[in-house]
Amino acid sequence: MNASTSLIEQDIDQYLKLHEQKTLLRFITCGSVDDGKSTLIGRLLYEAKALLEDQMATLEADSKKSGTQGDQLDFALLVDGLSAEREQGITIDVAYRFFTTEKRKFIVADTPGHEQYTRNMVTGASTADVAIILVDARRGLLTQTFRHSYLVSLIGIKHVVLAVNKLDMVNYEQEIFERIDQAYRAFAEKLGFSCIQSIPLSALKGDNMTEPSAHTSWYTGPSLMHYLENVDIESASGDAPFRMPVQWVNRPNLDFRGFSGRILGGTLRPGDNVRVLPSGTNSKVARIVSLNGDLESAQHHQSITVTLADEIDVSRGDVLVAASDPCEVSDQFQATLVWMDANEMLPGRPYLVKMGASTVAGTFSTPKYLVDVNTLQHLPGKTLQLNDIAVCNLSLDRPLPFDAYSQNRDMGSFIVIDRITNLTVGAGMLQFALRRAQNVHWQAVEVHKSARGQLNGHKPVLLWLTGLSGTGKSTIANLVEQQLHALGVHTYLLDGDNVRHGLNKDLGFTAADRVENIRRIAEVSRLMVDAGLVVISAFISPFRAERELARSLVEEQEFIEIFVDTPLEVVEQRDPKGLYKKARQGALKNFTGIDSPYEVPLTPDVYIDTTRQSAIDAARQIVACMRERGVLAG
Repeated sequence: MNASTSLIEQDIDQYLKLHEQKTLLRFITCGSVDDGKSTLIGRLLYEAKALLEDQMATLEADSKKSGTQGDQLDFALLVDGLSAEREQGITIDVAYRFFTTEKRKFIVADTPGHEQYTRNMVTGASTADVAIILVDARRGLLTQTFRHSYLVSLIGIKHVVLAVNKLDMVNYEQEIFERIDQAYRAFAEKLGFSCIQSIPLSALKGDNMTEPSAHTSWYTGPSLMHYLENVDIESASGDAPFRMPVQWVNRPNLDFRGFSGRILGGTLRPGDNVRVLPSGTNSKVARIVSLNGDLESAQHHQSITVTLADEIDVSRGDVLVAASDPCEVSDQFQATLVWMDANEMLPGRPYLVKMGASTVAGTFSTPKYLVDVNTLQHLPGKTLQLNDIAVCNLSLDRPLPFDAYSQNRDMGSFIVIDRITNLTVGAGMLQFALRRAQNVHWQAVEVHKSARGQLNGHKPVLLWLTGLSGTGKSTIANLVEQQLHALGVHTYLLDGDNVRHGLNKDLGFTAADRVENIRRIAEVSRLMVDAGLVVISAFISPFRAERELARSLVEEQEFIEIFVDTPLEVVEQRDPKGLYKKARQGALKNFTGIDSPYEVPLTPDVYIDTTRQSAIDAARQIVACMRERGVLAG
């Protein structure tokens, strides 16, 4: 009977109290295929006595059915839960397991070794404190070893265990272990790890897993379990400046107003001076409230409610920081971006960016470079494909508080969400704020948009005509401008072909170039609307995200989306420029409707069916909509 079992039987309350006070360590295992990651985790669970009797019975049965160790237990089956993983003998998805020992609680993530699952590994590593990088003693350092080490460094993990596994298959040779250790340390010098602990192992046999092995009497370091139980990962976070994003404004009654959140750095005490960002307002901490009453202090990772001495404006998404050591606030950054979606990242496309409790609109620039995760070379690229990693600029629609990821992983990380599907498509790390964020400001002017509109005698608006090539958008737009000109309305027509002769002559017709084409047009249209004009934009604009970007750049009542709808077979019959014929023959790549998609507007403000309406009738319908919206008088 061990001490834990005895204490459970004698004083369950004391046992639970001691269990609550244990520190939590999150770690990942990574390495090449067949290096033994899942076996190592399974052995740890077994040695930690974290398996129930029914789990052991299932493991024994599964080992006989699907195992690779003959009559012995196949510990990898405890982690490789997907049928595809068992069939192929590889890890595909991230598998999380929880276990506890006398000294510590653990959450371990078993991450895939294949390059095509890079995003899965990054996900598993994002919350880890320690990385165990496995190396097969027979094969030594491999490309995957370098790739995983780079990713671990990129994510900000500072403590690394080099687990030289399967040493039993090389007769526990000290020379082999030391050669691998020296080669790895030479490579890892440039990755910035705080500590590298090399351990000779046989996860299958149990050598140096929990106790020193008699087979490696030449090794004097800790066993793997001893290292995990004793590695110090809290000291740096305790010395960091105070940070706490506000998750919730706690107002249970008229007499209490607190701000709830989780401390992401430093410590906090009543009386401390704090600053609210991004507003910059200062105050003092009056109370630190927890479920168990008021606290004299609160530490990193604690969830608390703070009350302030002053009645100031604090909202969800604001960040409470140490007044003497605040973080930065910016809306433009250089960032490292990991792309996690099958659809490529398109520069200029609007995405949602979630940082802490704030979700804002953001766009990425064309990558400065992509990183080859196998060689660490910098490569050129215009977009990001699935599992790509790149450095690029990020622009947000409003400033947010942040720390560089290298200083505070929680305050310097973000995820990227597709505005249309609401799926998480990327994750990133902020490096620093761009200088232009401080140097470039919007210049206020005395003559504003409403004054220009009054002078013109009508309200400004952006008429956005969208539809397949050959639907008659340009014809309809031209007729609309003629009718408005006759009414004395100040207009300007932006036509898709015309702008490609000048403003956008450098752009092709790839998805990335189409996005940039519409982004530029949307920005020009915004300036013209600000000038008080009626802007008529006639572009295919195939993607909903870019049409929504154009809408977001002007006020709600200043945007009218007009869907000029014509069936594909009809526009192919018309084909006035012969473009569809060329596209069908393969002579014209990335042609909308043929080999490039067109995303139909879901709720257009004006719907035009050109199979039933003439161009002049369509133009009249648009002008009538403008009257209904109050753009035109009468």
